[in-house]
Amino acid sequence: MVLALLVSGAVVVLVLLGLFVFGLRRRLIQRSGGTFDCSLRWDVPPRPDAAAVAAPDGAEVPRTDAGEPSGKGWVYGVARYSGDQVEWFRVFSYAPRPRRLLERSAIEVIARRTPQGEEELALLSDAVVLACRHRGTRLELAMSEDALTGFLAWLEAAPPGQRVNVA
Repeated sequence: MVLALLVSGAVVVLVLLGLFVFGLRRRLIQRSGGTFDCSLRWDVPPRPDAAAVAAPDGAEVPRTDAGEPSGKGWVYGVARYSGDQVEWFRVFSYAPRPRRLLERSAIEVIARRTPQGEEELALLSDAVVLACRHRGTRLELAMSEDALTGFLAWLEAAPPGQRVNVA
């Protein structure tokens, strides 16, 4: 009986400690400012089958059988502006370093759209999906309208001589 109580108490303490570390990590990421909630879908593959539909730029968007974009592959995160880079951190991770670094000069905005179908469940409410290319890799970022305005302004504010492509 005593052993069961000790084990239960240890499990509760470990769970609370894990939650505290998540909160502390997020606070440390946001401490320097310039952060925003941003879901990421990395390396969105073009699908040659009928389940993919071409976007206006010719790139293919993964679709469900109903013709709507799939909700799979989205990872919730926090992005932080850092000079000429956006550092993207996974929310549910203990890693102190960003999972992805997106350089301003390498980001090419392809299109923007609203979440559709299963994506509406996978993303935060009133998110806008921004389809981009980064060094040849197709990715999608989902963020609020306010964060999108700031992100596009950050892209357009590149130093003279940098190529910026904002759709």
